[in-house]
Amino acid sequence: MSTVPRAELLALAALWGASFLFMRLGAADFGPVALAFVRVAIAALTLLPLLLWRGGWRDLLAHWKPIAVVGVVNSALPFLAYSYAALSITAGLSAVFNATSPLWAAVIAWMWLGDRPGRDRMLGLAIGFLGVVGLALVNVNQPAAFKPGGSGWAVVACVAATLLYGLAACATRRWLSDAPPLAVAAGSQLSATVFLLPAALATWPETTPGPLQWLWAALLGALCTGVAYILYFRLIATLGPGRAISVTFLIPAFAVFWGLLVLREPVTLAMVVGCAVILVGTALASGLLRLPSRP
Repeated sequence: MSTVPRAELLALAALWGASFLFMRLGAADFGPVALAFVRVAIAALTLLPLLLWRGGWRDLLAHWKPIAVVGVVNSALPFLAYSYAALSITAGLSAVFNATSPLWAAVIAWMWLGDRPGRDRMLGLAIGFLGVVGLALVNVNQPAAFKPGGSGWAVVACVAATLLYGLAACATRRWLSDAPPLAVAAGSQLSATVFLLPAALATWPETTPGPLQWLWAALLGALCTGVAYILYFRLIATLGPGRAISVTFLIPAFAVFWGLLVLREPVTLAMVVGCAVILVGTALASGLLRLPSRP
């Protein structure tokens, strides 16, 4: 990997890792629904002018139905779930659960697209989900875990978000393999904005968030979503999807770093061990790590 793609990969991991921090900073003041809406709306405003400048509006119109579905499944609902989780669990822990997205993608591709995993990938799925279960149990063993605002529901929200990411990846592969990536990115943020608008209006905070909270939301939408999508699709074009997805392994480290640096969030042994198990499983399940061949 040359210097420029390596730098872009690190920048993307830093941005997506920071998204969990900005959700922690903004969720309480905006509320999960309003924050998710502001995020996708700002991302759409970032990406749509670039799409129009490149003349990609025809591609958007040609694929608008599947793009609209992907926008809801890949952005609106997962961003809402992670914004809710940000109310009660750390940025680093949310990011560790986020690293399981390729596991769900592999399972759904097997069930929906007939992409049966081989020996290494099957083992990776088992290891990865074992790590998820273990980490989840550590964080839901408190008596109040499933009371309103408890960590139990936050963990459920994170797992639901990663399942949706996996479903969206397979839907994109099935319906949008010939669609230009920028059209998918911009159109999906637009459809997510439209989808979340009614709920955001109904739940808009009575006390308007202050300038600092709006700054966090703006950075979340413009940098961690809009610019991050551009970097991600550049990496897919440069390195291919198999190597571009390796960003998954860097995001938890950056999320933990930002959370520790800004909010002094604790890093527990359970998080470290759970993350290691999940990442090993994900590496096997996504084909980035292979077991030695049998003699």
